[in-house]
Amino acid sequence: MDAESQRDMPVSELPPHRVRDLIGLGDDSCGAGRELLARGVTAVKVSSGLILNTFDALERRELEDLRRDLAVPVFDIGPLHKFSPAGDSSLLRQDRSCLEWLDARPPASVLYASFGSLACMSQRDLEETAWGIAGSGVPFLWVVRPGMVRGSAHQVLPEGFEAATRGRGMVVSWAPQEEVLRHRAVGGFWTHNGWNSTMESVCEGVPMLCRTYFGDQMGNARYVEHVWRVGFEVGGELERGAVEAAIRRLMTGEDGAEMRARAGELKKAAEECTGKGGSSCLAIDKLVAHMMSL
Repeated sequence: MDAESQRDMPVSELPPHRVRDLIGLGDDSCGAGRELLARGVTAVKVSSGLILNTFDALERRELEDLRRDLAVPVFDIGPLHKFSPAGDSSLLRQDRSCLEWLDARPPASVLYASFGSLACMSQRDLEETAWGIAGSGVPFLWVVRPGMVRGSAHQVLPEGFEAATRGRGMVVSWAPQEEVLRHRAVGGFWTHNGWNSTMESVCEGVPMLCRTYFGDQMGNARYVEHVWRVGFEVGGELERGAVEAAIRRLMTGEDGAEMRARAGELKKAAEECTGKGGSSCLAIDKLVAHMMSL
């Protein structure tokens, strides 16, 4: 079996993960990340409890396994952003004009694309992404932040992109993501699948295109596609034709509509968990009582 086939092997202890979905396994450049993860596992074992930004309806089986395997109480008190007002922790200034632009768009018609505050891509990938978005014919809001292209402080979209998408799309350097995902005009999210972005998309019922880069993102995308079935991965080398097809599948295809319906069910489950008497509210009460008893 070659190395690539080995990376696609399932991890029996952690379904639905494949070897390639694990954090930095076999990659010498990720030694620091593995060390950090190992220290975290050790810290959990000697702690008084484990607090998780998730909710019961989203990861019930995984939470049951943790409670079975750990000798400390587990508190699933998420999604945390639903319990507190949206805040802007980024050093980048939000362009709130995009919300007014969305106001003029039909329901569930716009693809929102943002790859977070840390993930980087090559100039080639930026260009293939741009022409794939342009060729799809789908309205879009795209976050192209400073430093998103490796080795360049300023990103330059390909010549002709603005003309090809004029009147159909908007490019901003940063956006108020929670408000964007909550907006009625947004029908899909092209994301790097950091946990915060994934949770925000789930909680607003928005299906996802998944393009991962590092850390936990691969595992998160695996859950999006194979467990929750509210999106799918755009993997491998980016090609504009494949990008076009993926966007159309999510935004206008029949299975995209099915993903949107399932995402709506998860949104409802998140609302129930965070509502009065919901599992997350009860978990917060238990956490407070536990802390007061220490």
